Parts: sequence; structure tokens; C-alpha cells
Amino acid sequence: MACKRLYRKAVLFGDSITQVSFEEGGWGASAADLLQRKCDVVNRGLSGYNSRWGRILLPHILPLDLLKDTVIATVFFGANDASLPEIAPDKYVSVEDYSANLKEIVEHLKTGGLRPDQIILISPPALNGEEWRKVCIEKDVKMNRKNENTGRYSRACVQVAKDLETHSVDLWSIMQEDKDWKRYLCDGLHLSPAGSQLLWKHLEKHFTKLAESLEMIYPDWSSIDPDNPEASLL
Repeated sequence: MACKRLYRKAVLFGDSITQVSFEEGGWGASAADLLQRKCDVVNRGLSGYNSRWGRILLPHILPLDLLKDTVIATVFFGANDASLPEIAPDKYVSVEDYSANLKEIVEHLKTGGLRPDQIILISPPALNGEEWRKVCIEKDVKMNRKNENTGRYSRACVQVAKDLETHSVDLWSIMQEDKDWKRYLCDGLHLSPAGSQLLWKHLEKHFTKLAESLEMIYPDWSSIDPDNPEASLL
């Protein structure tokens, strides 16, 4: 009987910044590259979604049977939650509800078998209001976000991570440590390739530690007996 080789999973859960993370130079693509032959990277990014909608979908897109073989997970919401309620009430989620949603998402992941140290909460990125205003004008909508308001959600995300003893990446603060931080955004809201690699720089240590702990699935080709490959492969 053939031996069963199990591909474990890394789950990326969030909004559009997660959905497009497999683009060229994307942080999700970097994770998949690092974990090749060791771990499948499952992208569950949902463009335009806030933490409330993500929480509601949890049992459907991250069911417990999927999570049982998951060894690391990122949770990346907040950019849409931080919409101004008077301008974009459809996407707006209060800071208090945002924190509660993150806590419920983490509890779901823990129920699925993940430890707190296998979960990484990522704060929303900083907002370049000047560039995002141009996007809003093109879409014929009012300016619907402010950087200082997004900062409130970033701080809430970091606090939830502290409370629940998960890892966190305070992307909002990290970006603005660079005086030229606006280059990390492609349209004022979403990450540019440089921004994506900045995020990966802070995620890489966690994924590298994981990669070092996992064996490569199936033997390297050089160790396969060409005269009896079944013995090597099975």
C-alpha cells in the first residue's frame, strides 16, 4: 500500500490585500515560494470585505476540517472596516466591533487546532490620502478614509494580538517609519510591490521557522532508485 504523504496548509485570510497577494512580487507568493514541497498556501482573500463579513463566512471558507492540517494563519482585515461611517456605512465597522470580530476569528482558528503562536494578525496599512482621493474622484465617490482613523484600527489589531497572545505585524506603524512610506502603496490604499515585500520582511521569520520544521513532501529526485522507483516513492 502506498504511504500517505500529507501536505499541511498555511492559510491567508483577509480582504483584497490578501486576495491579490499571489501577484508577481506579492507577499503571499513569497510565502508559497518559501513553503514549496512542504506546505500548501491557501488564499482566502475577499476583495472589499470587512471583518464582520469575514467572520460570518468563517465556517464556510475556513471549516474546521480544513484547519486541522493548518500550521500557520494570517488574519488581515481593517482597511475596509476603517471606512468613514458618514461616507461609506456599508463597509464601516466600529473599532470595538472590529476587535470583537478579530477575537472571534482567532477563537475559530484555535478551535480548528491552531495555537496562538501559529496565528499572525496584520494591521491595516497606512493610507495615502492624497492618492486615494484621486481614486475616489475617478469612481465618483466621496473621500471615504483617513489615515489617522485607520491608525485606530491598527492599534486595536495589535492590542487584540497582545490580549490573545498571537503574533502581530503593525503594518500601519512600520510603513510610516520610512519618510518615503507612500511608495509602499500603489493607489493610496493597496500595497505596491515594495509594500508587499515590506510586509513579507516582517512575516518571513515566522514562515521560515515553519519551513525549517517541516519535511519536504516526497524524496528529492536524486535519491530515487531509477530501477525501482516505487520503493523510493511509495
